[in-house]
Amino acid sequence: MSETEYGPATTAIHVGQEPDPITGAVLPSPVLATTFVMDEPGIPRAGYDYSRSGNPTRDLFGQTLAALEHGERGFALPSGLAAEDLLLRVLTRPGDSAVFSADVYGGTFRLFTQVFAAEGRTARPVGAGLAQIKEALEEIRPAVLWLETPSNPQLDIIDIAQAAQAAHQVGALLVVDNTFASPALQQPLTLGADVVVHSTTKSIGGHSDLVGGAIVTAAHARLPKGRTGVSGSKSIAEEVAYWQNATGCVASPQDAWLASRGLKTLAVRVQQANASALKIAQALKELPGVKQVIYPGLPEHRGHETAKKQMSGFGAVVAFRVDSPKAARAICKRTKLFALAVSLGSVESLIEQPASMTHATKADDETAIPEDLIRLAVGLEDVEDLIADLKQAIG
Repeated sequence: MSETEYGPATTAIHVGQEPDPITGAVLPSPVLATTFVMDEPGIPRAGYDYSRSGNPTRDLFGQTLAALEHGERGFALPSGLAAEDLLLRVLTRPGDSAVFSADVYGGTFRLFTQVFAAEGRTARPVGAGLAQIKEALEEIRPAVLWLETPSNPQLDIIDIAQAAQAAHQVGALLVVDNTFASPALQQPLTLGADVVVHSTTKSIGGHSDLVGGAIVTAAHARLPKGRTGVSGSKSIAEEVAYWQNATGCVASPQDAWLASRGLKTLAVRVQQANASALKIAQALKELPGVKQVIYPGLPEHRGHETAKKQMSGFGAVVAFRVDSPKAARAICKRTKLFALAVSLGSVESLIEQPASMTHATKADDETAIPEDLIRLAVGLEDVEDLIADLKQAIG
């Protein structure tokens, strides 16, 4: 059986993770060295000369993640936002425009509306409906269409294959933030996306002990508008590699090693968290004071059928709305097992009020998150205990 035929769990454990050829250690150790000995001036022994420019641990993580995403190359960066920022610099130039799904992480929203704009680029948020996306693409004809699906925090689902087709018809590239689903549930590159980004801090890391990001490029993905990059190549992968070295935007070997460790258990962790999230969503529907439960695994969710088509599970994030912002804040303070903290995708369960926490940057925008909305990031505790915790907190 070839690597391309391995299932995702096998891929995560074996691809890019060969035993040490000298000691036989089954787990590759992190290469922490900052510099590497050369046999001759200017001729690196194994292609490595300085750890900013290349590091075996980062490369192995990128290889594993690219295999899971069915991409050509994977890159480890110091945070999810660093990955987004570098990728946007690679794909766009001053004067370019982008269209992005309105329900995105607050940091992504700030990147598009403030940083992106300050550098002479324009960006327009758009709703999750395919008709809205197509209309914006036809009107703006951007360099990039940027989507989160499932989105953060309101869990919109966007048909990736149809969005890719619409983007490509106007010469735009499709970038998908796959953080919420992870490659355990969704592989956007197989559906027509050109690039995938991740916050590896979340499900990939899985243990709340690293901050990281990643970029994975599709095979033969090329820069928009027929451009040649500063690297002298039209390849997105080559351009990302050039910019990573030129700007020093690299993950530490230790964080890349921790992310590799997280990939090995990703499949089983996501499977368990998904199962618990569905039970929690169903239980929340029966609780007084809960006026709406938002979870793609519920048949009444407007993106349920699309999620079934393009995902192998519905994710570990559940959102719900209560009677008032005051009630939302009180509930977040009363949980005992759900920790009041930002982030998601880890072994422990978290609760937050996005409007005042992860999405506070959108407070004055028309896309602001409702203050009565609560986001749950479901972890690996016993689901009965988590449901009991929510019941006592909601009252």
